[in-house]
Amino acid sequence: EMGRFGALRGGCGEREWGRIHALRLCPQVLAEKRSLGSRDGPPHLVVLVPLHSRAAAHHTLRLLQSQDSAVVHLDEGRAGGFVLLCPRLKQRWRFVTAQAGDLHAVLDLAKVADSLLFILDAADGWDSAGEHCLSCLFAQGLPSYALAVPGDTDLPLKKRIDTRKKLAKAIEKRFPEAKLFPLNTEQESSLLLRHLAAQKQRHLAFRDRRAHLLAYTAEFVPGQESDLVGTLKVSGFVRGQTLDVNSLVHIVGHGDFQMGQVDAPPDPLSLNPRVVKGQKRSQDMEDDSINGTDEMEEDVKVLMKADPSKQESLQSEVVPDPMEGEQTWPTEEELQEAEASLKENRRVVKVPKGTSKYQAAWIVDDGEGGSEKDEDGDEDDDIDDDMMEEAVSQGESSEEEEEPAEEECETMTVSECLRDDQYDEKVEEDEQMLERYKQERMDEMFPDEVDTPRDIPARVRFQKYRGLKSFRTSPWDPKENLPRDYARIFQFQDFSRTRRHLFRQIQKEETEGASVGWYVTLHICNVPVSVMESFKEGKPLVLFSLLPHEQKMSVLNFLVRRHPSNSEPVRAKEELIFHCGFRRFRASPLFSQHTSADKHKLERFLRPDATLVVTVYAPITFPPASVLLFKQRSNGMHDLIATGSLLSVDPDRIVIKRLVLSGHPFKIFTKTAVVRYMFFNREDVMWFKPVELRTKWGRRGHIKEPLGTHGHMKCHFDGQLKSQDTVLLNLYKRVFPKWTYDPHVPEPVPWVRSESTLPVQEVEME
Repeated sequence: EMGRFGALRGGCGEREWGRIHALRLCPQVLAEKRSLGSRDGPPHLVVLVPLHSRAAAHHTLRLLQSQDSAVVHLDEGRAGGFVLLCPRLKQRWRFVTAQAGDLHAVLDLAKVADSLLFILDAADGWDSAGEHCLSCLFAQGLPSYALAVPGDTDLPLKKRIDTRKKLAKAIEKRFPEAKLFPLNTEQESSLLLRHLAAQKQRHLAFRDRRAHLLAYTAEFVPGQESDLVGTLKVSGFVRGQTLDVNSLVHIVGHGDFQMGQVDAPPDPLSLNPRVVKGQKRSQDMEDDSINGTDEMEEDVKVLMKADPSKQESLQSEVVPDPMEGEQTWPTEEELQEAEASLKENRRVVKVPKGTSKYQAAWIVDDGEGGSEKDEDGDEDDDIDDDMMEEAVSQGESSEEEEEPAEEECETMTVSECLRDDQYDEKVEEDEQMLERYKQERMDEMFPDEVDTPRDIPARVRFQKYRGLKSFRTSPWDPKENLPRDYARIFQFQDFSRTRRHLFRQIQKEETEGASVGWYVTLHICNVPVSVMESFKEGKPLVLFSLLPHEQKMSVLNFLVRRHPSNSEPVRAKEELIFHCGFRRFRASPLFSQHTSADKHKLERFLRPDATLVVTVYAPITFPPASVLLFKQRSNGMHDLIATGSLLSVDPDRIVIKRLVLSGHPFKIFTKTAVVRYMFFNREDVMWFKPVELRTKWGRRGHIKEPLGTHGHMKCHFDGQLKSQDTVLLNLYKRVFPKWTYDPHVPEPVPWVRSESTLPVQEVEME
């Protein structure tokens, strides 16, 4: 084939060879070329992001507007933005400015942008706010980008060259393959435009599989019943995939809505200005005989209207019926099967006197207990009971002697005169943070260990917990003791199969609707007026079409890792802010270990050195999708604490909370020991007798019998204990996340800018 094309290359001109070479391009490349601001595709959307307080965005916009043979249209949907039409290059661009301090605006515009234009400072590059913005953008998914440095002509030539070298060296870590464009003249701006038009586009999976749109114009029509809710008419260019009127749309930051119809108004950003002028002249001639509204109705064509029988429902939760939980009386056949299974599984176990049937069922018949004997065990089992009673009595007398010493101690309190009448908020925050650091440190040193309460019996306090022979291999039914919130969510029979089927339909382009590149007007129903108010304030209005089932609630699992810029302790079930794909919401998550087993241990804190799984109730989202976790400060600022991706949508993922009760060996014999301080009454010892014991030094054993009435117990181990060892008893319980899902996320306070975090200044100081 190469030889054949080589022969054609030698026998034809450059123009014919270019046409033959274009025919060899794959359809994906042709579609990509068509979507980059050409006549068939939407305008090339470029978002300007200043990364420094001294980076002048208006200077960059003024240079980009001064292109020869280019038509400039002011952007109605974004203050300071404009549209650049260049018929000579057959390209059209839409430039939108996003301030680095407005975090939500930057992230929302980056979701739909074709290219990001980062504006750097000539000396420092970016400041702390720019560093925070870059961290969020890299975690969310970065589209194609370019770096521009305006305004370095004031420096002397030699110093200008040195500054550019230092800046280029500083950006190698963040942007290893980026090219730095100086932006001071019209010629340099033309080179930047050509680079933006010709560079390869980076694809973001979560937006390439969904139709999305950035509003160019918007109009709110109040409803008949109330002025607070009405129809929002949003006009813009369709991107990503074909838009179906029967699907749901998600307005980023506002929620899910249905569409009533889709119109096709004339393209206001056509590359052929003569056609636009001719249309205006014909409209002026017909203005005397035809009303203006009738003229608009003739120009706007209705592409499609929603079909109520095919339209997706807005139902996000299941309304549970309390009568569905009622159990019917079993039939005679089921009773006979149960009796037969009981007879087969019935076993004879030697149990202590007074043991109930429930406690006897937990005793493992593996030769443990009083029947277990070995060469060294005979001597241990023949220990005189008087010796045990003497040890217990000595322990009780020593405890009684220690009690008066505790009474003699006094608690010294700080004088009230040393304290202010009212605590300062900063002091209270510091005290709370210090307490969290202490709890996190204690959890690292003594994982999952708790103190046995003395005012409540342990069998009552830990009645929801159970013991496991092996955390890895012991069975646990995922449908056992589910909370009431599980009756409100949806679950797939096979989530992976459903996901593959939907993506296969998207690749085959079986959806009918508005194609990519069309300028359309969406009639979105039952939208609150606050959406229009935020659009008038200059905030971007971004829409994403939802795939089937993506409006329904389920249990989402995210795989995240702690961001190195934040080291504050984060507890489980603490309210966090999630940016998942095109959604953002608030929820109180669970943290658990990421393993390949069927059970996963709960983590009480978000570990800085491990990859954890975060579990929440949230709307279904089909992966891949990036996730960012933020924590809101008391002053309203949002701190990035973790980044990752969507792992699965699985309510059957079992998260197990572990409790560890600890005891101290009081009297140690060869393989037997008297353990105290784990329980404080005889009944608790008998209740937890079937659970296996372990020690921090790797010994395993079990409880043989209680001694006395103060919670002392005789225990047998597989080896001799050391006096500094600690006896542990593990208890387990399945936990579920709290239903705290809130789609409303408050706007963050702009990030406080400080000096640059680049290593350029460190080099200068050295």
